[in-house]
Amino acid sequence: MFVSDLRKEFYERVLLFVASDVDALCACKILQALFQCDHVQYTLVPVSGWQELETAFLEHKEQFRYFILINCGANVDLLDILQPDEDAIFFVCDTHRPVNVVNVYNDAQIKLLIKQDDDLEVPAYDDIFRDEEDEEHSGSESDNGSEPSEKRTRLEEEIVAQTMKRRQRREWEARRRDILFDYEQYEYHGTSSAMVMFDLAWMMSKDLNDMLWWAIVGLTDQWVQDKITQMKYVTDVGILQRHVSRHNHRNEDEENALSVDCTRISFEYDLRLALYQHWSLHDSLCNTCYTAARFKLWSVHGQKRLQEFLADVGLPLKQVKQKFQSMDISLKENLREMIEESANKFGMKDMRVQTFSIHFGFKHKFLASDVVFATMSLMESPEKDGSGTDNFIQALDSLSRSNLDKLYHGLELAKKQLRATQQTIASCLCTNLVISQGPFLYCSLMEVRLPMDRWVPGHACQQPPLTISMSSPCRVLQTLCYFPNQHP
Repeated sequence: MFVSDLRKEFYERVLLFVASDVDALCACKILQALFQCDHVQYTLVPVSGWQELETAFLEHKEQFRYFILINCGANVDLLDILQPDEDAIFFVCDTHRPVNVVNVYNDAQIKLLIKQDDDLEVPAYDDIFRDEEDEEHSGSESDNGSEPSEKRTRLEEEIVAQTMKRRQRREWEARRRDILFDYEQYEYHGTSSAMVMFDLAWMMSKDLNDMLWWAIVGLTDQWVQDKITQMKYVTDVGILQRHVSRHNHRNEDEENALSVDCTRISFEYDLRLALYQHWSLHDSLCNTCYTAARFKLWSVHGQKRLQEFLADVGLPLKQVKQKFQSMDISLKENLREMIEESANKFGMKDMRVQTFSIHFGFKHKFLASDVVFATMSLMESPEKDGSGTDNFIQALDSLSRSNLDKLYHGLELAKKQLRATQQTIASCLCTNLVISQGPFLYCSLMEVRLPMDRWVPGHACQQPPLTISMSSPCRVLQTLCYFPNQHP
């Protein structure tokens, strides 16, 4: 059942299950802020798979009646998997699609926190559910007063009726299979859970600038990981842009009076380059999937094309190989326009993207994609002792403006992971490990010599950042698939 009034239907003591992705963390931060405003008690449990969810639910189900699931639970039959008590209530805020039809039509225990303007195309109830009919018919009530011929006629009519019912049921079941196949054959993602939670805060008149930033980061996470289309991203950016204007509108006098602790969010067009403002421009070009694939940087020819591109932009190698913050101001002033113009010549027409940035005081500035990469890296980091829960808490804390040191640490981890990713892609291509299997391309990472400097000494059980960060397999293969027939 869809929840039409998010504000009214779920504010009691709850158990909060949060999936291990950046959008879920951002939604969790917004919900935590709302709970803090209303003094709602909750228990937070991070989960990274169905086994963890089932185990955590069994451990806590006796203590709670209300359960909130963020970015998990929508696309499976929750009641069948978890086997909860009849009085348990589940609030599911999940971007995974399609939504399981049992969850949609369960009015008693499943409440779906999904934006009503999402086009879910859920099949009609009568097309997929059918009440069981009593097919047992008996003519014994009128046997005593009926002639044999009447009994025979009535029996024949009943046989014909039963045959027709069985035929109709088979036809209905065949239609049901076709309808469910069409509905469930493709997986995709809906509106960011962080945006849904921000809408809840807005309806309650409790939305803050921090909450808006978390919603922006949640949406950007979907875009960075190719979970939504460009059109969906641009549409949602437009929605958030209106909120940014509302929360960050200041006149000139107010701008001059800002304190060093203020937070300011702004909409802007920026470059589709990972972490370039916290890295060197050369490293960012080499380790961003989009540019690495377009230039084919795993080959000598690709490296040559990169040099030609930089020459066309008019950037000396000495400048692009040093930190972005240390580049000449004269070069940085028109850098975005210069790169965009040259990128169009080299077939990269999507180099400019709509995004948001945040300023913490006068010193710290981050793009939304910077925060996504940093948070993701902290969550997947194998560099320290501790469990996945510790990494989850570190990543969650990094989203707070009071923990900028953790965010900067995440940026450094993200650089290592991006380098490891591109090195592994180059290894796959240079050793011809990419195999064509019909319409699919694949490679086995177990056969690849992974960058050994990414391993953590003394932690044989841990995987290098690349293999952990590939929660979506297409993160590597999307790069390989740009030029499947042009290996170096």
